[in-house]
Amino acid sequence: MKIKKIKSILNQVLANIKPSNKELNIINYSLKEFLIKIKKEIKESKINAEIFIGGSFAKNTLIKKNIYDVDVFLRFDKKYKTEDISNLTEKLLKKINKNTDILRVHGSRDYFRVNINPFFYFELIPVIKVKSSEDYENITDLSYSHVKYIKQKIKSEKLLGGVRLAKSFCYANNCYGAESYIRGFSGYSLELLIYHYGTFLKFISEMIKIKDKKVIDIEKHHKNKQSVLMDLNSSKLGSPIVLIDPTYKQRNTLAALSQETFNEFKKQAKKFLQNPSKKAFEKKEINLENIKNNAGKKHHEFILLKAETDKQEGDIAGSKLLKFYHTLNSEIQRYFEVKNKGFIYEREKTANYFFVVKKKNKIILQGPNKNDKDNVAKFRTRHKNVFIKKDKFYALEKTNLTINEFIENWSKKYKKRLKEMYIEDLNII
Repeated sequence: MKIKKIKSILNQVLANIKPSNKELNIINYSLKEFLIKIKKEIKESKINAEIFIGGSFAKNTLIKKNIYDVDVFLRFDKKYKTEDISNLTEKLLKKINKNTDILRVHGSRDYFRVNINPFFYFELIPVIKVKSSEDYENITDLSYSHVKYIKQKIKSEKLLGGVRLAKSFCYANNCYGAESYIRGFSGYSLELLIYHYGTFLKFISEMIKIKDKKVIDIEKHHKNKQSVLMDLNSSKLGSPIVLIDPTYKQRNTLAALSQETFNEFKKQAKKFLQNPSKKAFEKKEINLENIKNNAGKKHHEFILLKAETDKQEGDIAGSKLLKFYHTLNSEIQRYFEVKNKGFIYEREKTANYFFVVKKKNKIILQGPNKNDKDNVAKFRTRHKNVFIKKDKFYALEKTNLTINEFIENWSKKYKKRLKEMYIEDLNII
């Protein structure tokens, strides 16, 4: 009976997550106009390159969003140097329309965001045309093979629907994206997983069973799990699932997936299977007012912070802001019990952090090694309740700081540290 209910819910969700014909028509029209201009400029500039459309749009697995993006790949001939193709792409874009809103996104190879309107943009990505996967110079060079493989394998509405459900579920539960501040499932990896398992339901049912490292090799490039673990570089084996790229056997398409994100995914998948609801596919907004009120009822302190970085918005800014969030959390835990916390980032240069804390009456401060006589003397002078544990001196100190006072004092004391972590500003909201 529950399976019947789940399938009914999935059908309802599917009806809502596919972009409307109106939205698709607007994207298609804008894309057609853009391609005419860029192809004309490529020809006039006598550049040996071809265009192909990639991402979810090309593979017909796009899900409904507030803002849409389409990946447009500019595939340069191998005669071009990999370090030159980003600059060539930028020159082409500037010739098309000097007034176009273009953002150069820095990475292992720079690419460009071309804003068309408030709800839609292109990402123009320069790649090198390679004959075989082994020849790639940058991971984006494999994108053509990825698109080709998925379009060949995922054609039926059943599989396409399964991919859309998987993307929507992961997006709603903050598990979608290989960016370093998410460390979740990429779109390509979800397409492969749905192709492998056949349906969204089978996919999540199998995922929650995983306890040890799981190896999935769709095209059987390797003999067995052991040979995969032996053949791949150790840096690619840190994820809880090793999903071999069907187009390149030395690549784990889930290398970015963290154990923390995967645990959250499994938790939400199990929750959905036990109590199926359409809400599992809806982005959960953090209600800060409720969190603050609940903290007050329990006599805990609540603080909301805004951190700003000078790094480029997106993956780079997100990773810096997340790293600082973890550092700040560790510092707060020295003086408070952290009851609840959150990191809110929307792909800009700022992020909000919230903490719900309970004050510790006493804290333990680590001091010098017992053999470091000069520093031991200074440590004893500064602290009264001193004790030794495993050859180190410690001090037991009373504390009555509020969380607000702690943050103000800490951010003043460690201004240099903030700069070193690329944090330009930290404010209490």
